[in-house]
Amino acid sequence: MAIFTTASRKIRSAREFFRGLTHTAHPLLVQIIPIRRCNIDCGYCNEYDKVSEPVPTVVMKRRIDRLAALGTSVVAFSGGEPMLHPDLDELVRYIRGRGMMAGLITNGYFLVPKRITALNEAGLDFLQISIDNVDPDEVSKKSLRVLDRKLQDLRKYATFDVNINSVVGGGIKNPEDARTINTRARDLGFSTSIGIIHDGSGRLKPLGGSERKVYDDVSAAISSPWQVVKNLYSGIRGFQDNLADGKPNEWRCRAGARYLYICEEGLVHYCSQQRGYPGVPLESYSITDIRREFSTKKACAPYCTVGCVHRVSTMDFWRSPQDVAQSRPALGSRLGL
Repeated sequence: MAIFTTASRKIRSAREFFRGLTHTAHPLLVQIIPIRRCNIDCGYCNEYDKVSEPVPTVVMKRRIDRLAALGTSVVAFSGGEPMLHPDLDELVRYIRGRGMMAGLITNGYFLVPKRITALNEAGLDFLQISIDNVDPDEVSKKSLRVLDRKLQDLRKYATFDVNINSVVGGGIKNPEDARTINTRARDLGFSTSIGIIHDGSGRLKPLGGSERKVYDDVSAAISSPWQVVKNLYSGIRGFQDNLADGKPNEWRCRAGARYLYICEEGLVHYCSQQRGYPGVPLESYSITDIRREFSTKKACAPYCTVGCVHRVSTMDFWRSPQDVAQSRPALGSRLGL
């Protein structure tokens, strides 16, 4: 059964990849928020609160219907902590029923065998956990010591793909933790990635000497021949080399087109760090909006650390130079991000 599930997922992934190469007026990846609340509070995170109620399931289904109508390839739940939504499994199943791939970005705390099995049965395609340190501290509770049992359960029960992301920067005390986390994830057979995170104020800082050494070593391991197949998506990380030195990247950000971020209010944003732009309700978002944003140069792009937007935009680096200027300043520039 697991072999069949994996083969089916690879076929569907290949189909969406080739559709993306030949047709640009549809989203490749949408991250959608079913609940803003989170059960933990990481010091660098500006994407959660402690009070929000879940978005009603009927509303979430309407939004998923709209994404299907736009031709979306992959819909991934993010948060907050999406596993706090009481009907998450039903929503995963609904995404799959509309012909799209389903993903989940979680802090991992609720991944017990029963929930993993339920996600298998719902048809989840992939899951990502970002683990920040080995031992919890005041910056982050997403720690290997807390989550290792969850990782072992994922290895034993999950039929979906699992990626474990380690991080450097942003106030993480011990950069060597990223190496430990990445090694442990590879040993368990998961795909891996490494990210450079901003600090609590949203500012990007160049990596220090020890941070850079860990970043380079982990990046080399991710890119090694025996890891490259497993890391086809997460291994796209060349954009981070300049960021590690605090230098800008020159690239064509396709946020608002190939990548959408849908907040709990149902508005379309460029990404989690640029909430407010374009700020159009999903129910009225159209192919015209997608084409406009595909061609719009984003003022925030040079120092962007949002890996999923970089990776999704990679498919279109070679075509369609962006010749439409943003009509208003990026939200991040107003916030000093």
